[in-house]
Amino acid sequence: MRTTRLVVPAVAGALAVAGLTGCGGGDDKQDAKTDGPIAVKASDTTCEVGTTEIEAGQVTFAVTNSGSKVNEFYVYAAGDRVMGEVENIAPGLTRELRVELPAGTYETACKPGMSGRGIRGALKVSGTAATVAPDAALSQATASYQRYVQSQTAALLTRTEEFVAAVKANDVPKAKALYPVARTYWERIEPVAESFGDLDPKIDGREEVVEEGMEFTGFHRIEKDLWTTGDVSKDGPIADQLLTDVKAIVARANAERLTPLQLANGAKALLDEVASGKITGEEERYSHTDLWDFNANLEGSKAAVAALRPALEQRSPDLVAQLDREFATVENVLGRHRAGDGWKLHTDLSKAELKELSDSINALAEPISKVAAVVAR
Repeated sequence: MRTTRLVVPAVAGALAVAGLTGCGGGDDKQDAKTDGPIAVKASDTTCEVGTTEIEAGQVTFAVTNSGSKVNEFYVYAAGDRVMGEVENIAPGLTRELRVELPAGTYETACKPGMSGRGIRGALKVSGTAATVAPDAALSQATASYQRYVQSQTAALLTRTEEFVAAVKANDVPKAKALYPVARTYWERIEPVAESFGDLDPKIDGREEVVEEGMEFTGFHRIEKDLWTTGDVSKDGPIADQLLTDVKAIVARANAERLTPLQLANGAKALLDEVASGKITGEEERYSHTDLWDFNANLEGSKAAVAALRPALEQRSPDLVAQLDREFATVENVLGRHRAGDGWKLHTDLSKAELKELSDSINALAEPISKVAAVVAR
């Protein structure tokens, strides 16, 4: 589980956040539409946000990591609904997050080590939200991507049903074969699905969730049993709950209406997922099917950019050309590791091959990081 998400609109004026913990910052109100980025000083133990009260609209946070651990920064609405996030902030680096915030009460959070609830603080947003200009190209983008989400969630549900049936039948070979296929559809729309913080840990949480007081369930619990003991005869209840939770995610994801800026942020978030979990082998630590996830994240990012393409071509044709080149490079590098209809195991790749994949993703991430600014013009 990585709480990287395609952000979801909040209900203006109706948000209440409880249990705020210390995230230091100033008290001056900032106009999100006219002032510069809000500075966020992140370390291994602190999260100092430059202001705790801003005007509604588009806002940019500039997050500097002075600690020794890789960090993340989030803006949460009530119920840990992610309005925006930026991850993979290495020590010494500064990264920006652009996000649209309607009036309401939110939490900011830094996550040193990219785990846990993070170091949280209150953020009050007042006034009337300003949104990205709803021109025809951007309106078409959101409608196009919504259709993509609906197609992927339909496949996710079907494949999860097949996977659950195989698990409940204790058909280990079939369940192993279906596991990476079902997860492909999850990974393509992961920022959308993961925006629902109550369900994500149950579906996609890795074993570390136990340290956060949660039960280890979902895809990765079954993955562990399939590849370590080869016995899923007692996993029927876990499989049933997985299917119930996936159905809930599908219903929620299909009901959401995303903004163009959310598409741009989501395209980048999917590449961050690759860099933080797939390249390292952390995500699929038992099955080693990380390249399936890698490819699915890449496809999901490309789908978000494709939906925005008409608007991007109008506003920044040079950026579109660069994106096309870098996507093609990553696809070419990854394509060398195909195995039949699927992919080689992560453990079959050499360090040099993994570095080549990592370098190609980092090269693509650079132009992807510019998309949000172009959309926000």
